[in-house]
Amino acid sequence: MDLFELTKKLIDIPSLSSDEEAVGEFLAAHLESLGYKVERQEVQEGRFNVLATTGAPPRVVLSTHMDTVPPHLASSENDEWILGRGACDAKGIIATQIIAAERLRAEGMNEIALLFTVDEEQGSEGARIANTISLASECEYLINGEPTDNKLASATKGSLRLTLTARGQSAHSAYPEQGESAIEKLLDVLQDIRQCQWPSDALLGETTCNIGVISGGTRANVIPAAASAVLQLRLVSDPAAVKSILAKAIAGRAEVEYLSVHEPVHLFTVTGFEQCVVRFTTDIPYLSCWGKPLLLGPGSILKAHTDGEGVRKKELLEAVDLYTGLARNLLLTQSIEPTEQIAEGVPR
Repeated sequence: MDLFELTKKLIDIPSLSSDEEAVGEFLAAHLESLGYKVERQEVQEGRFNVLATTGAPPRVVLSTHMDTVPPHLASSENDEWILGRGACDAKGIIATQIIAAERLRAEGMNEIALLFTVDEEQGSEGARIANTISLASECEYLINGEPTDNKLASATKGSLRLTLTARGQSAHSAYPEQGESAIEKLLDVLQDIRQCQWPSDALLGETTCNIGVISGGTRANVIPAAASAVLQLRLVSDPAAVKSILAKAIAGRAEVEYLSVHEPVHLFTVTGFEQCVVRFTTDIPYLSCWGKPLLLGPGSILKAHTDGEGVRKKELLEAVDLYTGLARNLLLTQSIEPTEQIAEGVPR
């Protein structure tokens, strides 16, 4: 399959987080047909990462994720765009990485591998499992794919996900004084959180907070006894500072369960590639054993997760060249110094 055909084929296989089996099986079979040694690395029953190697030590690994956010959107195209769920996040990236790897192999550069993970859009459980395998220690560089407008990212924000749960007392809604509304308690807490002053950073910008899910209650005529909300903050600083601000805002009025947390990450970069800083998070913090991390991919994050998700065909073609050139650069250079005097890929 050519690049565009492969991209559309991948898009048309639904792969919402927790339902990645079909796309994993397709990729495993496709890569086996190209001559790779393929390992299906089980994460949970029916969910597995796909790791493809050539037999040579994988000094450079191209990686991205197979899962998407809902709802599934079938592929379509016009002269300029390929559209559909995952077009830029990250089915198009998978296709470009496979084509780039094939170019490198054709040049005799076999010290590469491909790693496609599950669950990136939720908790990066696939990446956590991938980080435990011994092969990871053989890798020198991890080129992760996310939509960065084909720019090499120098840093990403961190992430903090949490659930807030408020408790009340149920009662008949005609006699509200007999109960205590958990929803009203939760709304008060959320309003105070919305007023918080969060840390900022000269490079990464502002901490942001998204109240992503609110749930609670049973009927309109029942005072709700429980209510919850799921929040995600994009971090630019030490998570401890943000947790302290949250604790003061919540003031014991709701229970807090932290679901995941990682600090901002400063990435490995090389000269000759246009660079950027991105606000989103990736699998990279959970793939720390796979060498120095780099981040690059076609498409705009502003198109990802939208009803109009798409990627320009021109960007897909450019991405193949960029992945090939970047991997070639890393494979042929004995020692590449980072452009910033920081510990590459180590959370700050």
